[in-house]
Amino acid sequence: MTPQEIFEYKQRWMPGYAVRIHSDLRNRAIDYCKINLRQHQWKHREYTDVYEHTFYFENELDAKTFETNFEERFINQ
Repeated sequence: MTPQEIFEYKQRWMPGYAVRIHSDLRNRAIDYCKINLRQHQWKHREYTDVYEHTFYFENELDAKTFETNFEERFINQ
């Protein structure tokens, strides 16, 4: 997919399934997504709240699997 096609594809399924994480986990979360998901299956938005980033997923299963990789106290607070 070209960057334009990826952008348009994400626009169709957004907002999808959201998972909020503590901002300290940003790099680890991005690394997880790059390794385990295709580029068009997730999106990241920085500072959606104080000390919080939000990751959006096309599929609910991907969002739930993502959540299990982090301690409960750092997600969806």
